[in-house]
Amino acid sequence: MPDSNNVGFSGHVLPSTHVQPGSVPPPKVVTSFPRGNEVPLPPSPATISTIPPPPSTMEVSPSKSDGLSVSMDETMSTCDSFKSPDVEYMDNHDVTAVDSIERKTFRNLYISDHVEATGNICNRDAVAEMEMDHKIIDVDDNYMDPQLCATFACDIYKHLRASEVKKRSSTDFMERVQKDINSNMRAILIDWLVEVAEEYRLVPDTLYLTVNYIDRYLSGNMMNRQRLQLLGVACMMIAAKYEEICAPQVEEFCYITDNTYFKEEIIEMESSVLNYLKFEMTAPTAKCFLRRFVRAAQGINEVPLMQLECMANYITELSLLEYSMLCHAPSLIAASAIFLAKFILLPSKKPWNSTLQHYTLYKPSDLCDCVKDLHRVCCNNNSTLPAIREKYNQHKYKCVAKKNWPPSIPSEFFQN
Repeated sequence: MPDSNNVGFSGHVLPSTHVQPGSVPPPKVVTSFPRGNEVPLPPSPATISTIPPPPSTMEVSPSKSDGLSVSMDETMSTCDSFKSPDVEYMDNHDVTAVDSIERKTFRNLYISDHVEATGNICNRDAVAEMEMDHKIIDVDDNYMDPQLCATFACDIYKHLRASEVKKRSSTDFMERVQKDINSNMRAILIDWLVEVAEEYRLVPDTLYLTVNYIDRYLSGNMMNRQRLQLLGVACMMIAAKYEEICAPQVEEFCYITDNTYFKEEIIEMESSVLNYLKFEMTAPTAKCFLRRFVRAAQGINEVPLMQLECMANYITELSLLEYSMLCHAPSLIAASAIFLAKFILLPSKKPWNSTLQHYTLYKPSDLCDCVKDLHRVCCNNNSTLPAIREKYNQHKYKCVAKKNWPPSIPSEFFQN
């Protein structure tokens, strides 16, 4: 157990004798929490070590993309295979079997062969189209890809918009509930969790859910700074169990904290979080909305698709560090990230259009405050919290963190 004066993240790396056979744990990139409200100092270079490959016991989902629809996280960590009692293995050249399954799929989903007109999008919301001058691009026209859920995508996102209010944290818990921690400590914890998620190659949803659980728990439970890191790893373990195919074991979470906490302590904290949240683990995060909004933004193909997606993801992840961003709904943050990403990549062109307004349900004027807050966050190059910027400086993310940010956004871009 740590000394009572130790306020959290230690920088010591355990010797190799602690490594279990067959697994290579990640490093412990840790930072000490200050006392009071003082701003934490940057971590010493000695506390940051080269990170080895993730444990061999973990399965990593491959990244895939094609020329038509580019996505950084098309392969979700949740099981995306459908169990079929009729066919377990099928030869792709067996035309009869393929036709039989396609007919069954269309019959069960009530999908006709008739192709609707391009402008007929979400007939239940057709009135919205009449109020717009420009053509709206249909992003739900691919009925052959079951992961796109084209037949009920509109209903899914209506439900997410309705439920995001219920699964949000308080916006003032630092002032109202917490006495021993502050927003700087929260930011240090999340920055560290970003690096843990990156080195374990966890899917983005795991990180977003982790932050959601942390904030919801802190909204109603006073937390000692010595146990804040314990809360972080417990919430990440819960989120990993929810999202990942092969989640890290509790022993690995003990190791990444330099064995500051025992296995029993993490399990006890996990139980406390689950009971406080009433096992309501499904929560709409900004990442949920960002997937759909990116599809809407890519409809006109103005900018390289991968670059737009990386930039929007970069901006949205930076918002996780900011306690002040909790005042904005996840869907608003996602829409504002798209607005800001398009502005950075095409500064001379108005970022918003009818398609984005139709699918996000936000007008440019609705985004003004959130976009400006995100712009401030992105322009503030905080060297004490480098994990997200270092992540998006990599070539696989198109080095979007190196982009130059204009000092301001033209006010006419926010006119409806």
